[in-house]
Amino acid sequence: MRHLLSTADLSHTQALSILDTAEEMAAVSTREVKKLPTLRGRTVVNLFFEDSTRTRISFEAAAKRLSADVMNFSAKGSSVSKGESLKDTVQTLEAIGADAIVMRHWASGAAAQLAASDWTDCAVINAGDGTHEHPTQALLDALTLRRGFSAAQGQDPRGTDLTGMRVLIVGDILHSRVARSNIWLLRTLGADVGLVAPATLLPVGVEKWPVSVFYSLDEALGSGPDAGPDAIMMLRVQAERMGGAYFPTAAEYTRRWGLTDERLARLQAHRGALGQTPMILHPGPMNRGVEISAAAADSPMNQVLDQVSHGVSVRMAVLHLLLSGSERNTA
Repeated sequence: MRHLLSTADLSHTQALSILDTAEEMAAVSTREVKKLPTLRGRTVVNLFFEDSTRTRISFEAAAKRLSADVMNFSAKGSSVSKGESLKDTVQTLEAIGADAIVMRHWASGAAAQLAASDWTDCAVINAGDGTHEHPTQALLDALTLRRGFSAAQGQDPRGTDLTGMRVLIVGDILHSRVARSNIWLLRTLGADVGLVAPATLLPVGVEKWPVSVFYSLDEALGSGPDAGPDAIMMLRVQAERMGGAYFPTAAEYTRRWGLTDERLARLQAHRGALGQTPMILHPGPMNRGVEISAAAADSPMNQVLDQVSHGVSVRMAVLHLLLSGSERNTA
């Protein structure tokens, strides 16, 4: 694995390798000194052309815990605002000594273009490209799912996948790079994936994807205590990417597709295919009162803070696997 660009590129073995390595990295967070010397002397650049809180800080924390040097680059206030090209920006950073470039870009496919070019020899990690993919978010979601259900069953999560798990992804699928990365990764790991959204927020051709599609959240939740999902992932409505009206009003969206207090009560009564209370996930930031109620956001079923914590472990694992050994030079 030379780069991490898309979860669709990951084999079952590679995905498990990252998750199992993340489990080892998570143990570092419990130590008094939260540092490993793995990447001492290496330099990681966070190259962000879009605003970010969780992802950028998470990658910075991950690199520093592996003893790497970190440079944070924001397009705002840089020469990009003066018209500098991506090629010239990247080559400047490599000349400074970058070994890995973690890139978030507004254009879908930007990370893949960089990785395929002759502009740099750095490892490239896609931290979100337009509406295309966000692979490390999907990996941390998978780690959260695996750890939550393994802990409830008293099992060691290492070496296991998500076979038999039912996961619903609800909301703005059309504009969500998180949804796309999760679909490919969760399916690779053996989970059954359902998408729930208004027809206007589903991509063209979604019926060809390896998922079930629902237009009603109530239908997707099922009617019996064992009929519902094992996990439900609520997505933010990405108004900044919308050029038109995709649903009548925010209140109507909440009524039909939001995780309201009433639907939360239904989830609490469910036990899912794996016999556990369903988990609630959200990539953040949450729009309380729109896609998720305050009660659902604050419920112990909500794993959002665990997701953030697991994000550091996953990104440590990715940086370690890309930069520290033989995997750096393999396809």
